[in-house]
Amino acid sequence: MKLIIIAVGHKMPGWIEDGFGEYQKRLPREFALTLVELKPDKRAGSKTPQQVMAEEAERILAAVPQGARVLALDERGANWTTMQLADRMKAWHTDGRDTVFIIGGTDGLDPSVKQRADQLLQLSAMTLPHGMVRVLLAEQLYRAYSILHNHPYHRE
Repeated sequence: MKLIIIAVGHKMPGWIEDGFGEYQKRLPREFALTLVELKPDKRAGSKTPQQVMAEEAERILAAVPQGARVLALDERGANWTTMQLADRMKAWHTDGRDTVFIIGGTDGLDPSVKQRADQLLQLSAMTLPHGMVRVLLAEQLYRAYSILHNHPYHRE
């Protein structure tokens, strides 16, 4: 099973890349984490946010591997605890399908991406910078992995 983050946005600050890379390298091969960065659409001329999101949606959906489970990050999504994430990761690992997490662009996600998603997931009720979301999500995936393997990283 692969864990894939598809994120609209590129050219992140070094500290974002370092933070993401730290958790990415901590995850073992059976939970390999990959980041697919998609260049955001420019809001040139008279493009509306809806047009930008629709154009980004085409590229997002094209990047989703066939048969993958898709979780779209959305402020109105389910608010899981880390323990719930760990439970789901255990089930995902058993079924072996790749799992994709989608982080939208500045304007959010087009309805077509949300409809394709198997689950909408809220990382926080607060608005977060898109780069920070990558780091937080990677950390939570590592933390969930550590819970499943009784690693002392997570304490209750």
